[in-house]
Amino acid sequence: MRKPTEEAKQRMREEIRRWAEKIGVKPKRIQIQRMTRKWASCSNGGRLCFSTDLLTEPDEFREVVIVHELLHLQVPNHGKLFKSLMSAYLPGWETRVRGRGDQICCFNTDHAKGGMRS
Repeated sequence: MRKPTEEAKQRMREEIRRWAEKIGVKPKRIQIQRMTRKWASCSNGGRLCFSTDLLTEPDEFREVVIVHELLHLQVPNHGKLFKSLMSAYLPGWETRVRGRGDQICCFNTDHAKGGMRS
């Protein structure tokens, strides 16, 4: 696989910032790096990390991952409120993940060893 270009990473950062503004959240840090098990993660300190593999995924899937992680800055679980917000921002998001929802994130909290998994 080709190494992602800085230009591609910058476009993704801009997409993340646009969604953050729309949702009304302010990530403390956004990283785009190689990840082997998840598409993305969110720390309880507001740091978001996205896999470089997302740069080669379809826009529709990448958008779900971005919105999913940004929403964790407001809702630290995958309960009814979280799913309702996902549906409000991205109607039909479930069909976009095509069975890959379990790999979207790992939200880490101080209260859960190893974090919560989608």
